[in-house]
Amino acid sequence: MAGHSKWANIQHRKGRQDKARSKLFSKLSKDITIAAKLGSPDVDMNPRLRLAVNNAKGQSMPKDNIQRAISKGSAGEGADYDEMRYEGFGPAGIGIIVEVSTDNKNRAAMEVRTAFSKNGGALGETGTVSFGFDQIGEITYPLGAGDEDAVMEAAMEAGADDVQSDETSHEPDNGPDNAPLHTFLTARDQLAVVAAELEKALGDAPKSVNLIWKAQNMIDAPDKAVTVMNLVEALEDLDDVQTVYHNLELSDAALAALEA
Repeated sequence: MAGHSKWANIQHRKGRQDKARSKLFSKLSKDITIAAKLGSPDVDMNPRLRLAVNNAKGQSMPKDNIQRAISKGSAGEGADYDEMRYEGFGPAGIGIIVEVSTDNKNRAAMEVRTAFSKNGGALGETGTVSFGFDQIGEITYPLGAGDEDAVMEAAMEAGADDVQSDETSHEPDNGPDNAPLHTFLTARDQLAVVAAELEKALGDAPKSVNLIWKAQNMIDAPDKAVTVMNLVEALEDLDDVQTVYHNLELSDAALAALEA
């Protein structure tokens, strides 16, 4: 999975960094507003809000932006959002999962379907792709959180299933300089417990805590890498889309094609 980090750097060189950053902040604000609207505006009383705020802080989102999003949600302002998942296939049979948070399900469905069809893909039925992925927990820390031995010990103490550094990041943007990360993987139902134990062991809050879709098998298709990633970018650019996952292997040959 080393390609994810390298792909972020390619995007940076192609001038997509600012746009990706803006999209990330929009996603984080929406997460905070939804959490505050559904529960208490007090992070200590609302676990979902606490997670959303911590993720925003981990991405260096300004405090004023965070507070505005909380205030908006706690005041009951803004639209009601539905969280949905779309599944489809890109060129070479690459599986793609699209997570959406939308106030208009018809608009979201049309835009996602259009992005697939205009970029060599096809929207499928729910379950046609996700059966080949596992939903697991992912917790990230900056590399400065500890050396290899300290991080491995923390992972064992916290009960994480795996820990890897830098190349395993699934995040579209690791920060202003695409800083490498320690990535801890855990079972879906153990995410909150492991995150809390890691915070104790490492003495700091994580950069992000999320449920992700991890492909069971990757597909190496360097001749289709450009068209697949064009499809992924088209989906990520949609306002309602929160996250996009795929099983394209970003091998050296695929990355070379993307850099061309």
